[in-house]
Amino acid sequence: MTAAPEHGPDQQTAVRPAQSRRALFAGSVGNFIEWYEFGVYGYFATIIAARFFTPEGGSEIEGLVKTYASFALAFFFRPVGAALFGRLGDRIGRRPVLITVVLLMTGATTLIGLLPTYATAGALAPWLLTFLRVLQGLSAGGEFGGAVSVMTEFAPPGKRGLYGSWQSFTVALGLLGGAGVAALLATVLDPRDLNSWGWRLPFLLTLPLGLAALWLRLRLDETPAFRQEREAGRPPPREVARSVALGAGRVMGWAAAGYTFLVVLPSYLQSSLNATFQQALVATVLANLGFAATIVPAGWLSDRFGRRPVMLAGALLVTALALPLLNLLQSTGTSNVVKGVAVFVAGAVVGLMAGPGPAMLSELFPTNVRYTGLGLAYALSNAVFSGCAGLVITKTIERTGNVDIPGYYAAVTCAVSALTLLVTNKGTNKY
Repeated sequence: MTAAPEHGPDQQTAVRPAQSRRALFAGSVGNFIEWYEFGVYGYFATIIAARFFTPEGGSEIEGLVKTYASFALAFFFRPVGAALFGRLGDRIGRRPVLITVVLLMTGATTLIGLLPTYATAGALAPWLLTFLRVLQGLSAGGEFGGAVSVMTEFAPPGKRGLYGSWQSFTVALGLLGGAGVAALLATVLDPRDLNSWGWRLPFLLTLPLGLAALWLRLRLDETPAFRQEREAGRPPPREVARSVALGAGRVMGWAAAGYTFLVVLPSYLQSSLNATFQQALVATVLANLGFAATIVPAGWLSDRFGRRPVMLAGALLVTALALPLLNLLQSTGTSNVVKGVAVFVAGAVVGLMAGPGPAMLSELFPTNVRYTGLGLAYALSNAVFSGCAGLVITKTIERTGNVDIPGYYAAVTCAVSALTLLVTNKGTNKY
């Protein structure tokens, strides 16, 4: 059976297969760069803390907290970017705005690889890094809404969930790419070189990736839905605000559990469970492989059975499994194989939420407010529940000594998401 979307039958304008494929690649590539960089920043958090936030004699854990504070600050600028670029994207078109945000993201990320450290620039170093993180937050806020709008508005009829799932799939690819580069550098460089200059290489790699993304987006057509419906009457602000709040609640578990299991995990394993850098990266790669494995199938299933049941299954599974899976990692008697399966499963259940998520958000909003609305819903949820994940988890463990905090954080947020998924958007179709 095919589920009815909340907004969308009138948006499913027929497009050529070549246009759909081009939109899929052009939308995905910028998202890959965004999450590659955010993954790299998370994987190298302990090194960045030492290079930028820990003066000689300073506390390592305090430096890590400051690193995650900078991480969180970038996320809090995402809603600003979503509102700014989203409004432009709903007025002048998806294509020009997506070109702008990929240029901004590429420039800011490349410059991080060239920054002087605390040892060279003193107190100026963390401020420069934080400024570039803010620029990344602004561009990332404008990226999601535009990319998902392009993918879903160019999607063939009945395949919006499948096409939207590629946004989430490139999240996994970006995080895996970042983990792969980090693991490679950790293998081929000795720790001194990695800490001295090797950590810069993943950020500098963004430049050729960004140029490839720019080329793809310059060849992108404007979506038929935008051309046809840009002048249609806009829904009342109260209705848009309600949809934004509902969308943010529905994806908060995805945001929180995703960052807990896929990005914060390496630093948690190192700082709380005494894992080596290489062991932490292997665990992260396995979690991201599990995440990647379920995303596209979950998007396909949501086209047949609806977004809500698939996402609800993922949220309930994380709620039930977060603490047991974390306890397996903590146990010294657990074999490495079992631990590997545990982190793979952790990533896989998050993928059940991430696959249908983009299409679900897209269908909450009509075309002429879609870029802004879905971008804000996603950015607000990520600002609070992803951007703060590392900071909240690290600081709470530091204060309480309770190493179960990541499990509680993922379980509680997914339980709230499960409740929010049961709420039907007023005045729209049930999906």
